[in-house]
Amino acid sequence: MQSIMNVLSKALPVFVVLALGVLVRKKKMISRAGISDMKSFVVNITLPFVMFSAFAKAEYTINAIITPLVIFASCVIMLLLGHVGCRVLKTGGKLSPYLATGFEAGMLGYALFALLFPDEKTAAFALIDLGQVLFVFTVYKALLAGRGNLKSVVMEAVKAPTVWGIALGLIFGATGLFEKLTPSGVSGVLDSIASFIAAPTSAVILLTIGYDLAPGEINWKKTGKLALVRIAVSFVVLGAVILIDRFVLGSMMHLGALVLMFTLPPPYVLPVFADVETERADISSALSALTLVSIVLFMLLTVIFR
Repeated sequence: MQSIMNVLSKALPVFVVLALGVLVRKKKMISRAGISDMKSFVVNITLPFVMFSAFAKAEYTINAIITPLVIFASCVIMLLLGHVGCRVLKTGGKLSPYLATGFEAGMLGYALFALLFPDEKTAAFALIDLGQVLFVFTVYKALLAGRGNLKSVVMEAVKAPTVWGIALGLIFGATGLFEKLTPSGVSGVLDSIASFIAAPTSAVILLTIGYDLAPGEINWKKTGKLALVRIAVSFVVLGAVILIDRFVLGSMMHLGALVLMFTLPPPYVLPVFADVETERADISSALSALTLVSIVLFMLLTVIFR
């Protein structure tokens, strides 16, 4: 009975808030513009504080260097496998292979990790996320934007509040400054401010995702191939990373955080790079379908990691 209640305590909040998002859309309580503003609020204000807190309190050992590098390499391999998979299944579209790589950690991963492991430090997930953040803001966006637009990609990364949150967190954490300020109480004040601002992140993110979820509008036959490539590639690469972590790295990664990361959908920004409206619709439908898959897999993880 206790195990069941433990699973429900992790899974139900997700489904309740997602359902509220669907209800909000159907009842027209919040406009589409309002939802966009809520997403902007999370990405530009609350999420950077989540990042800062996670990296400021992280333990900087060899793990902090190797883990991001392994995930970065994994994302590159996933992109290459995505190209292969899309050719085999003849999915068509220039952006199709990009669905096979990258993870929507910011708008979904941190919210789910906090629910799945409420008593553990976010830093375990943040270190894994750092590798894919570096990939998304370098290789991923540079390739999507085109070789001649590299400067704009770099400028976008420099201006991104989440990147600043990570950078400041790394400065405070890696230099030991956060720990040194603990006796004076300054670290406690900074932690309280960051925690207070970051608090609504999970609920707001899940509400906006619920608002956008419309399974009945997804062309499942057309997006099935795209989703299949993503799922297959994620499964293969996750298995390889787990083996490397266990037998080569000595299990230095947080297994739950690693598995959760690979169940996440691709970055939600991908449809922005579509030049053709039909491809934009296909990519958006695939992202919606993969988000539903992620929620189902999260439910499974609540049982596995209860």
